[in-house]
Amino acid sequence: MPLPVEVLAQQVLQLPASDRARLLDQVISSLDADRERDARWNQLAAKRDAEADADPSVLVPGSEAVARIRASLG
Repeated sequence: MPLPVEVLAQQVLQLPASDRARLLDQVISSLDADRERDARWNQLAAKRDAEADADPSVLVPGSEAVARIRASLG
């Protein structure tokens, strides 16, 4: 008989943070299995990482990035 979600949640929350993170990754993966999209995002991330390594001047501090996003939404 499956555990009620509340009981399962209580048990999960008692796990160490690293185990909870690993479990969360597995649960999210089971819900969102668009492998092609994930591969495209991974390629884009690798490209941007390489660009940042090649030219660190393109990097923007996190606070500035957030400010730019807020300004574009407002």
